[in-house]
Amino acid sequence: MADYRKSTAREWAKANMRGVANVIVASYTHDLRSLNEKGIRHDVRKEIEYEFWGTLLVSETAITVPEYIRFTEWARDEARGKLRLIHHASFNTLEENIEAVRLAESAGADLVLLAFPANFYPRDAEEIYQYTSAFCAATNLGVMLFPVPLWGFERIHPAGMPPAVIRRMVKEIPNIVAIKAEGGMPTIAGFVETFKTLGDEVVVTFPVESDGLPLAALVPMQFMGTSNTEYFGPMIPRIFGLIKKGHFDEAMDLYWQIHPARMANQAVNGYIAGANFIHRMLWKYQGWLNGFNGGPVRQPTMRLVGHQMKTLRQALKVSGIEPTSSADEEFFIGRNPA
Repeated sequence: MADYRKSTAREWAKANMRGVANVIVASYTHDLRSLNEKGIRHDVRKEIEYEFWGTLLVSETAITVPEYIRFTEWARDEARGKLRLIHHASFNTLEENIEAVRLAESAGADLVLLAFPANFYPRDAEEIYQYTSAFCAATNLGVMLFPVPLWGFERIHPAGMPPAVIRRMVKEIPNIVAIKAEGGMPTIAGFVETFKTLGDEVVVTFPVESDGLPLAALVPMQFMGTSNTEYFGPMIPRIFGLIKKGHFDEAMDLYWQIHPARMANQAVNGYIAGANFIHRMLWKYQGWLNGFNGGPVRQPTMRLVGHQMKTLRQALKVSGIEPTSSADEEFFIGRNPA
């Protein structure tokens, strides 16, 4: 259970959401029939070692609701209060998402990232509002809105999720505590507008580190997440921490040091604009390069191929981050095979 009440969720977020959150993609057994508890616990320990504030427990890998709740329970038990767990409300329907979030709340999730199902095709902004309102009413957890081009809402407003609707949600839905403001990507306009209009009321973040880190040096951004920052090992929490402490020059030295890896990350993830879906196997490989468990991912999934792996591995070396010496084929087995 979260350590705040629904009525105090925003105060909790303002006081506690401070740092960087990345993601954990669940680990599975070699036959993909069950979850791999050792692999999941390994990844939670690595998150803590790298000083992440929290992590998104990804639900977009053909995981069932009962499995996802076990995933959450194991992560909570292993974290022992040292890592905040963000529930990923990205199941198939509103009804299934309500079922999942209620169970995840009992299992120990601290916060929710609200996604929208692939079959959700709102006719207007009001339907976006009604979906969000219904979901938030069903949980006591604080909810992070996620305006991003993935949902296809640009036919309703150029920014995707209309700014006026976001403002209405914050005004009328008390447990909206944060906004992962990627509307209008690849520009930063959605973040700027959201931060300027709502930054005093809720936590507003830009999770893509290439822009998020410099922006954090200009505005009081207290939290950054969630994204595949595990690709850089402990570097993004370290750089973000330096910025928050006022050590800008030192932070930018590290920012430019990892720029080759940053550009490789952008190149291999460039398909997202067309696919409108995140390559979770690739993200899991990025973590594996820095000591995370790795291991097989259930289908359907986009495929991870040799030139992508070579590009990502080599870019880390150029950036002064030594990747695992294990051969790439070992990624598909994982560090804790089961």
